[in-house]
Amino acid sequence: MTTSPKKIQRDKDFILNLIRSHGPISRVGIYERTSLRRSTISLIARQLLSEGWLLDAGRSDNPRGPKQILLQLNPKHRFLVGLELDDELITAGVMDLEPAVSHVLSERTDLAHGRQGLIEQLQAAVRRVVAMSGLPWSRLLGIGVADPGLVDSRRGIISSCSTIDFWNDVPLKEIFEREFKTPTLIESKTRAKTIAEHKRESPERRSNMIYLDYGAGIGAGVIVDGNLLYGNTCGAGEVGHTNIDKSGPTCKCGSNGCLEALAGANSVESRIRNALREGVPSQVLGMANQDPAKITAWLVFEAARAGDKMCWNIAAAIAEDMGVAIANLVNLFNPAILILDQRLAVLGEEFLGLISRIVKSKALAGSSSQLAIRFGSLGGESGLMGVGLQVLDTYFSGRAAGIPPSPLAAQQTAAAKPGARKRGRESLPAET
Repeated sequence: MTTSPKKIQRDKDFILNLIRSHGPISRVGIYERTSLRRSTISLIARQLLSEGWLLDAGRSDNPRGPKQILLQLNPKHRFLVGLELDDELITAGVMDLEPAVSHVLSERTDLAHGRQGLIEQLQAAVRRVVAMSGLPWSRLLGIGVADPGLVDSRRGIISSCSTIDFWNDVPLKEIFEREFKTPTLIESKTRAKTIAEHKRESPERRSNMIYLDYGAGIGAGVIVDGNLLYGNTCGAGEVGHTNIDKSGPTCKCGSNGCLEALAGANSVESRIRNALREGVPSQVLGMANQDPAKITAWLVFEAARAGDKMCWNIAAAIAEDMGVAIANLVNLFNPAILILDQRLAVLGEEFLGLISRIVKSKALAGSSSQLAIRFGSLGGESGLMGVGLQVLDTYFSGRAAGIPPSPLAAQQTAAAKPGARKRGRESLPAET
């Protein structure tokens, strides 16, 4: 009976996905994890090697039996482009299939020309970074965008953004796919960073993990029992708009006392400028060349780390508000680890200790006693890495619609369970 082309392609995609997840792996290893015929595995492996998708990774080191040739994904066979943006900066990067970033560019976000101007700036960044790489467009596998707003990941639409006023109801997936004729994935920046940090975390902790993204907005990526939470309208994790102080300042979302309004980067900058106007001395003014308009939250944090009393008091105040919000998250989701935005590491271990003490004093002892809190391990490219992983998972899993599976799902692929087939006596055809 002749095997249909669709069946052959389906088996081919399946084997390629399995090798990506479990490689380097031999043909025998593939046989033991699947229900495919040995002859089918050998035929498809030869095809994937000849097409450039796979590489020969040498021989296995098994102590008994013949040494099997190992197969692994060729990370340079295709490439993808990642974009990360917020109200201050746009970063574009070219990544291989690991994904590893090979070329990157950053530029200030242009908010002066409205929605269409920002769309054109993002598209121009894609073209420029691909030109930098020298890679042909024909090898582009997909594009991923990590956006600061509330993102409907299922439809690829930016629903709203509290830090960019005009960035609402933007069908960015449709716009990019029409422009670049390639699959495009749109994700919230917070969830993208969560996925990137998840990949770095230890197996015993990452199944229940929270990542806290910090900037003008504050968001949380929540992983419970190995599942990244999205919610009904992909709005899970909007901790920046949880109420901390009902008599607090008005937030851009229209509510009062939101965490973002109390402790976000804009609040930090407002607090230090008010203090300077009142004559409170601070070395941060000198760090900004005597121009209060040039003072950023990150400059305040640097001054706090350097011993500036006013700046440390501001940092301690936001730690109090953030600690309360984190304690609420801990009570709700009972994570094994909570990871703070790597950029907050500028405040040092003293700030981390302060956050930890507040969380453990506010959260239930049963949920917080074994909780680990640390700064993120990835810097400015974490958003790129996160959307890169999602683009790859979407491509290799063959899912064309719905929420793209995260690396969490890839690790639990039911079809690739070890021991799916008992070891047989027959051998595979000779590996050449």
